[in-house]
Amino acid sequence: MTTVALFGAGGKMGVRLATNLAKSDYETLHVEVSPQGQARLKEETGLDCIDQAEALDRADVVILAVPDRLIGKVLSGFVADLKPGTAVIMLDAAAPYAGTLPERSDVTYFVAHPCHPPLFNDETEPDAKKDYFGGIAAKQHIVCALAQGPEEHYQICEDIARAFYAPVMRAHRCSVEQLAILEPALSESVGATFAKALADATQAAADRGIPYQAAEDFMLGHLTVLLAVAFGHQPGGKLSDGCLLAIKEAEPVIFKDGWLDRIFDPASVKASVESICR
Repeated sequence: MTTVALFGAGGKMGVRLATNLAKSDYETLHVEVSPQGQARLKEETGLDCIDQAEALDRADVVILAVPDRLIGKVLSGFVADLKPGTAVIMLDAAAPYAGTLPERSDVTYFVAHPCHPPLFNDETEPDAKKDYFGGIAAKQHIVCALAQGPEEHYQICEDIARAFYAPVMRAHRCSVEQLAILEPALSESVGATFAKALADATQAAADRGIPYQAAEDFMLGHLTVLLAVAFGHQPGGKLSDGCLLAIKEAEPVIFKDGWLDRIFDPASVKASVESICR
């Protein structure tokens, strides 16, 4: 049996991962330095924590459910204690891409990040339909990268990621650099910014006298069909001539020329992850 040590087990993500790993075939050891986190893990899952040294002595795989800015510091504190061949799984590409991981050539560094439940899905159960984050009831895809280590460790780590992000559909393999393009560049610099802009625009419409609920219903309803058409999920779907004209007139008002090139410029992506890790 593969033995997994979950560091940060009492944090928000740690509790999520611990809950799913408890349903798997992996022996999971829970490590949490915060008394509040230990209490949270016990209260929400019934699970107990063990001493870090014991966990490291027994673990084949270490999962770091800690903030990006702390990964390098936390890992540096015990990397010398890892057994040769141990796999370290991180939940984000920021730390490995920013170069904050300690050097240890005989351990594996692996990244696994959730895509979160897709907007267009086949969920029918109420709990799954309301699981917007994923990892509880709704199915989701994940993206993985082997930063360093033997090729045979890739599938071992992906299988563990499938367990702690369950239920999982597709698992996409990327490089660490590609994962950094996906997040923060695509999902946060673009996606999160656009999401905030959409919410701000909805509020701006309400500020002009439209009942807020009417504005929200109008925006979210239109987004469903607009995104379905844009991403090809609406068979034969096309935007109206009026909509295309509105886009043409609005783009130069909303966007600066070359904004996509600037967002995805390698130097910009690197600077973003370095900022996150600081």
